[in-house]
Amino acid sequence: MMKSIELIPLLLFCGSITAQNVSKNVPKLETIPGQKKMNVIFILTDDHRYDFMGFTGKLPWLKTPALDKMAKEGAWFKNSFVTTSLCSPSRASILTGEYSHVHTIVDNNAPEPPNLIYFPEYLQQAGYQTSFFGKWHMGANSDMPRPGFNHWESFRGQGVYYNPKLNIDGKEVQYKDSTYITDLLTEHAIDWLKNRDMKKPFFLYLSHKAVHSPVMPAKRHLGMYKNMPYPLPPTYYQTLGDDYKKLGWPEWVKQQRYSWHGVDYLYHSHQNIEKIVQTYCETLMAVDESVAAVMKYLKDNSLEDNTMVIYMGDNGFSWGEHGLIDKRQFYEESVKVPFLVYAPGVFKGGKIIDKMEQNIDVAPTILEMAGLKKPDYMPGRSFIPLLKGDTANWRTKIFYEYYWEYDFPMTPTTYGVRTDQYKYIRYMGVWDQNELYDIKNDPNEIHNLINEPKYQPIAKKMVGELFDWLEDTKGLQIPIKRTVKHPFGDYRHPDQY
Repeated sequence: MMKSIELIPLLLFCGSITAQNVSKNVPKLETIPGQKKMNVIFILTDDHRYDFMGFTGKLPWLKTPALDKMAKEGAWFKNSFVTTSLCSPSRASILTGEYSHVHTIVDNNAPEPPNLIYFPEYLQQAGYQTSFFGKWHMGANSDMPRPGFNHWESFRGQGVYYNPKLNIDGKEVQYKDSTYITDLLTEHAIDWLKNRDMKKPFFLYLSHKAVHSPVMPAKRHLGMYKNMPYPLPPTYYQTLGDDYKKLGWPEWVKQQRYSWHGVDYLYHSHQNIEKIVQTYCETLMAVDESVAAVMKYLKDNSLEDNTMVIYMGDNGFSWGEHGLIDKRQFYEESVKVPFLVYAPGVFKGGKIIDKMEQNIDVAPTILEMAGLKKPDYMPGRSFIPLLKGDTANWRTKIFYEYYWEYDFPMTPTTYGVRTDQYKYIRYMGVWDQNELYDIKNDPNEIHNLINEPKYQPIAKKMVGELFDWLEDTKGLQIPIKRTVKHPFGDYRHPDQY
């Protein structure tokens, strides 16, 4: 990997604790009798699509040896989902263990409410040394240290791929000479591991900018996938004409084709989707090398049996399905994420887990690894039983929510519920079709069954379950955020307030 130009003084890595990043009033959790405290490394990527890994075979030319090895020696959750397919809400659900309508971070701009508790705060109380490296992207553009982390390195907003400026425990440090962000974060994370207090358990959160657009590979990877083919998905062309009407698709999907998030005007430009996919995959290569470097450190220092490593994407990504790019929708490629777990001290590797897991399960699982019982307010569950082969009483459905954004008005407020066979999608605020798909027999979500008489009982049952969930979790009030600005992604009305 590329070596960063400026190195951080080692004293910053030696368990530094400041008043600004350690909470005082976090309630203590019950401990789990007999549970050994294990180290945890959580690696998060941005916009990494669930099947864009070498071992899935989606793209035969894509090589991700570190992720492939992690899946082979650990576990691949084949059906891992986020509760909201958008960066900030998903990240907030990971850190709080709560749904978006509960933590109220429903877009990428609103600040974090002051009452939120992030699960690393509980780890600190349990004697863990904690660290955060990378993209926070919650609370407007602030890069200031957040509660729960003894060591902090982040950047403002989306950040940049080259020559970043990091906020390191409150001090701004500018990097130059083509320093690449994925490499820099990885180097600093491993430096922190080398210089931590070896007597304490640790939690490391490595949060990459990659592979968020506009994608920029490390120079060593630029062009490695040039001219590699990207077969367009079977739902790419239907909104080009009127075929979508025969399939029962909503009108907003047709209208979005020519927009910031549509294939004909993506990011308000006319780009070749195949070329962008190639560059996206090249940008992923440094992430794979990052995973390899972290795993090598664990092996070289005999930490594998006492450490759990989790690799996850903050949301999925569409590359032409239904004529769309980006996330935000409740279609499979948008809501499903890569999710790998490596912990040889906990379970025997080589597992493929089909049960539906969600981002709200991350906090309860890591708390269990720390010997702590999850707080009652967290709706998720530890997935440790799934790793050990116990699937009894696991969830049979997941729920989804996405709230209309001022900057991107092309996608309506969306609620949904999914089982292993059916998916029901309900839209709010638009005069349009809802959707029902038999995803077992129609995995590409081509034929909307919402108007077919024989499926009315299924739709009625699922919408009832959806509203039961919203009522039970106090989600019937849409959290509206104050927004006084020109919209960012609306090309039709760019100068309106």
